[in-house]
Amino acid sequence: MKKVIKNGIIVTATDTFEADVYIENETVVQIGENLNYQGAEIIDAKGCYLFPGGIDPHTHLDMPFGGTVTKDDFETGTRAAAFGGTTTIIDFCLTSKGKSLKSAVETWHEKSAGKAVIDYGFHLQIVEGSEQVLDELPKMVEEEGITSLKVFMAYKNQFQADDETLYKTLIAGKELGALVMVHAENGDVIDYLVKKAIKEGNTDPIYHALTRPPEAEAEATGRAATLTGLSESQLYVVHVSCAEAAKKIAEARNNGIDIWGETCPQYLVLDQSYLEKPDFEGAKYVWSPPLREKWNQEYLWNALKSGQLQTLGSDQCSFDFVGQKDLGKDDFSKIPNGGPIIEDRVSVLFSEGVKKGRISLNQFVDLTSTKAAKLFGLYPKKGTIAVGADADIVIFDPNVERVISAATHHLAVDYNAFEGMKVTGEPVSVLSRGNFVIKDKEFTGKAGDGQFIKRAKYGTTLKKDKTMI
Repeated sequence: MKKVIKNGIIVTATDTFEADVYIENETVVQIGENLNYQGAEIIDAKGCYLFPGGIDPHTHLDMPFGGTVTKDDFETGTRAAAFGGTTTIIDFCLTSKGKSLKSAVETWHEKSAGKAVIDYGFHLQIVEGSEQVLDELPKMVEEEGITSLKVFMAYKNQFQADDETLYKTLIAGKELGALVMVHAENGDVIDYLVKKAIKEGNTDPIYHALTRPPEAEAEATGRAATLTGLSESQLYVVHVSCAEAAKKIAEARNNGIDIWGETCPQYLVLDQSYLEKPDFEGAKYVWSPPLREKWNQEYLWNALKSGQLQTLGSDQCSFDFVGQKDLGKDDFSKIPNGGPIIEDRVSVLFSEGVKKGRISLNQFVDLTSTKAAKLFGLYPKKGTIAVGADADIVIFDPNVERVISAATHHLAVDYNAFEGMKVTGEPVSVLSRGNFVIKDKEFTGKAGDGQFIKRAKYGTTLKKDKTMI
């Protein structure tokens, strides 16, 4: 259980320096120069960066949707995440009206136990603001360690909650120390536009984007921000896809509202034209919010650099092109929403962000790991390389080049959203709590190695002054 990583360059959200790392019993015990411990395994990281393990705050594994279930479960999904340099995920636990929150959490534990190869936690969906739900929430936060609550403002008649439920959840979040999350799109308007398009015979995948306009995302983002200010609570907006929504978050932050924004790699490098691919191939790129016109990419990159957006999630939600996506062959509204992103989240941001000068190395670490650790109650055990932290460490070669492809990825799904994209930089080895899960690009972990993490309350490890974080 003793390891010394030598000759690597440690990169955290604030510092970059050369040092050795001594690991014992799953924990970083010492950081310094020329460390040598008898009986320790020596790992040579010459020419590589040492990053804290990535934290993906947005995944959907083994999730039912649209009459089917995501192709990747907690075993294949977390294995692919590990290959990509992610050592912790937070997955969304879905709930149903009229059923207890406890039963939903038990179901997600059944899905994940004995399967995950890296550590994981849960966000808890709130679909109704009933007395039963509100009475159960304290136990979910205090005892279960599930300190983030998700409300959908879209997917009418499926996941969508009303504004009363969102407001009640915000109040509960403030009282309990839980971070409230929203999928911000105006579901009622989208439902109308979708029905109109289908009635007019517009059934191709591109109409998924055209019926979910950026204005619907911006409106819902602004509405959620307003309710957050009214309740004096805290809000995290998932998968921000467009300039209009990012601006709403920036405006709210400037007005003192405690609001945070996440984007995803697909919105940084892919655009709406992908949904126009012939032979129904555009269905591969159907997720929500949809891909936007290309000009939004520059705005989102600048928002990451300036701190207007603070984290990078994958929104991993994979469905096979053949046998699942084609359920919507004649009706875009029946195409299961989601894409396979989890494995390439880190590499895409490094290659397109750091290598192209859009963000710094330290910002990269903050976006892929540290800020999520702070927001979701994982820091300082996770999200940094420091004495006392879990030894979640990625040994990353910044110069290797590769081409992303379904032929070489480690997901179960039959296509890759970034097929053919050339990237620079790749994890060589990945340690989860001091144990190799990936060693020299080979999988060495096993299902069940990942542990469920009970998380601290919101604000426990977060400075209240948003400009200081």
